[in-house]
Amino acid sequence: MTFSVANLWRHPIKSHGREQVACALLAAHRPFPFDRRWGVTHKSTAPEAAEGQWVPCRNFMIGTRTPNLAGIWAEFDEASNNITLQHQDIGTVSFNPDDESDVEHFIQWVTPLYDAQRTKPVSIVSLPQRAWTDTDFPSVSIMTSASHDAVQHATGINVAPERWRGNIWIDGTSPWEELEWIGKTLRIGGAKLAIREPIVRCPHTQANPQTGIRDLDTLGTLDKLLGERVFGVYAEVIKTGQISAGDCVEVLQ
Repeated sequence: MTFSVANLWRHPIKSHGREQVACALLAAHRPFPFDRRWGVTHKSTAPEAAEGQWVPCRNFMIGTRTPNLAGIWAEFDEASNNITLQHQDIGTVSFNPDDESDVEHFIQWVTPLYDAQRTKPVSIVSLPQRAWTDTDFPSVSIMTSASHDAVQHATGINVAPERWRGNIWIDGTSPWEELEWIGKTLRIGGAKLAIREPIVRCPHTQANPQTGIRDLDTLGTLDKLLGERVFGVYAEVIKTGQISAGDCVEVLQ
């Protein structure tokens, strides 16, 4: 059975903004291009992060601890390496995340979103070939519109898909069908991806992606629907290829 790519998203700075893209060149054993390439550090971040070694999400300023971050939108210019972030409460900022003087400008802009009583942002670190994914491998996240619709129906309100922070959204499946793909391979456009594991969700999904306010019990809803707090699956690219919105998706045995 074949399905189709609904849309594609990347999140250049971990937990700090999202951007829809029309296409992407997926490289074998690499993350989604420019997704979570940068992370915002704090005073307790492991020194390995600055040395270019992958470290878990607790080493960064993330939406689980700062729900206001969910309200950030991003626009990344690959040619100039410039990122523009926007939030309804603090306006817009543009900067180069690899330029220390620009990073200081970003920190001044974003600090009002953080809890003044908690840890503060310190700097930005990058991991270009690996990315600061939540997995111990360079993952790409895949989600289905049908599963999102199931959550939306259960809550009885309009739920923005941006809450889930997925890379590849797929149309045409049954609800939760993606969980049956674990251990299988998908062909999407010119790429192939091995489906590795379900995505265990955190409180970041409870925050409204427009306001940054926690206003929906997504975790409780998943408990009721599935008996576990999972939504979407993590995949690893095993064959390099271009993918685009509208591409066919085929599940290979």
